[in-house]
Amino acid sequence: MWTTEHTATTTAPAAAVWSALRDLHSGIPLGPSSDAFELHGPFAVGTEVTVTPQGQEAMTSTIVELEPEHVCADRTVFGELALTFRHTLTATPDGGTSVTHTLEIEGAGAEAAGPELGPQIAGDFPVAMAELLRAAEERAAATARA
Repeated sequence: MWTTEHTATTTAPAAAVWSALRDLHSGIPLGPSSDAFELHGPFAVGTEVTVTPQGQEAMTSTIVELEPEHVCADRTVFGELALTFRHTLTATPDGGTSVTHTLEIEGAGAEAAGPELGPQIAGDFPVAMAELLRAAEERAAATARA
């Protein structure tokens, strides 16, 4: 197995981060760099999602783990490799949220393919995370004003 991760923290509570993450997976872009998502059923374990990274071909993923306000993971299979993308949300002492976006590559040849393929795939994690957290902070601010 090969893995990499990117972590960032926001002042937004987990509920706001979860709302933005659910919207993204439901096809609502969070910013100009968002990948395109098309959910084929409910936002639930077992549902397939078509993901089209900007400038690339579409791929099909399956939601494999979902615990509201805590973790969302989907898996894409390419031949003998399985790529799992996981967002883990952890509350911070100040009421905010730490979000870790992890990529795990498993299967035959993962240890050889991971160092080459992984950084290419995860290269946009910081930008995608910034858009996710910005959307969460906007939701939190709107809730506070209401």
